[in-house]
Amino acid sequence: MKKLHNKHHPTGLEWRILKMLPMITAAGIFVPLFLSAFVRIFPFILPETDISKLQTGIDILSISLIFTVLSAVITVAIGCITIVLMKGPAFVADAYELDDADKPDAEEANRAINKLSSI
Repeated sequence: MKKLHNKHHPTGLEWRILKMLPMITAAGIFVPLFLSAFVRIFPFILPETDISKLQTGIDILSISLIFTVLSAVITVAIGCITIVLMKGPAFVADAYELDDADKPDAEEANRAINKLSSI
């Protein structure tokens, strides 16, 4: 087996996206956790009950953002892997050269016309 046309093509968009997914996952987890930690470290000037409600709301928001980002990353990863598998390597088992002509051969065309007219 040999490679199709012995040419190397640059990687597709799916490989670039797959390489970015770990960074996107880390950012998608770190930012909500940082938000939750920020609210606890630097409390706002509010009554105690309002601070606990705010912290609980931020925690719920952080957890939902983490799960949303993780589900989006997993979905995109599955799509990219599917595309990579569907493309596959471009190998050719039995490649053969085609005659490349701008016009059909005149003798062959006459034989085809004679054959059709005799029918």
